[in-house]
Amino acid sequence: MTSSHRPVVRRRAYRPPAPLGGRPRAARRSPIALLFLLPALVVLIAFVGWPMLSALRLSFTNASGFGVEEWVGLENYVRVFTDPRILSSLGNTAFYTVLFTPTALVAALLLALLLGNRGLIGRGFFRTAFFLPFIISLAVAAFAWTYLLDPQVGLLNHWLRSIGVQLGNVLQDPTLAMPAVVLVAIWKSFGFYMVIFIAGLQEIPESLYEAAKIDGAGAWRRFTNVTLPQLSNTLAFVVTFAMIAALQAFDQIYVMTGGGPYRSTQTVVMEIYQEGFKKLDLGGATALSYVLLAATLILSLVQFRFFGRREKDNL
Repeated sequence: MTSSHRPVVRRRAYRPPAPLGGRPRAARRSPIALLFLLPALVVLIAFVGWPMLSALRLSFTNASGFGVEEWVGLENYVRVFTDPRILSSLGNTAFYTVLFTPTALVAALLLALLLGNRGLIGRGFFRTAFFLPFIISLAVAAFAWTYLLDPQVGLLNHWLRSIGVQLGNVLQDPTLAMPAVVLVAIWKSFGFYMVIFIAGLQEIPESLYEAAKIDGAGAWRRFTNVTLPQLSNTLAFVVTFAMIAALQAFDQIYVMTGGGPYRSTQTVVMEIYQEGFKKLDLGGATALSYVLLAATLILSLVQFRFFGRREKDNL
């Protein structure tokens, strides 16, 4: 039989398989979904939504926790941007964020690249060792580092003196106190970021590296043209997570310096704590809290927009 007499076979259009249990109608699915979501919604409204609304109302008053509250309007918010003490704490928080975020990310990424090498002996041990500080309470870690940095009995000063380096009382030095508390935060958290980067690196197809090698790309070009673009989503998450953690820095500062010396480590959260619990200015403390919340949301949106645009450009 010639090709002109072959019967024409019509192929049926592909139809995706139906989900298990058939195709439920949306009208039947929505009430059931809402029923399952109801307990979580009640908890969120009772323990998150209502307290946030109450705090927002409180930020427009001169509440102290005692006596009658008076409505003061935007006075507390104006004071946030005009009080020199609060402005200095905002500057210290920005300085802390600039020190912590890039340093922690670069250290975590470098270690992830190193420990992602399958030929490295004992890489499982090193991954665990670097991750362990993350599960320790930050206050406990701050206590330990306070003794390590002590000028009299601290092991770090003892080791440095043996090689002729005199570190001195770091936590009482206005210049070195902030880098010291940032060091503690980096030591505790970079192992967590490292694990996230390792997970992101494992998702990159090996074929991309092989194609780059065939094109003659060296190690640096493979890193900049393959690794970094493929890690855009991971970088967005880690940068956002690290920046939020930096903006909320409190534990190690409270334990190690208490905001001193000379307010050189006084961050926004420390200022909120002192305004609300020591000065009993609940209205001013909540106003500062909402300013911090707004700054965190804006920075997060800017980062997601930036990394989202880069991801689209790399497609």
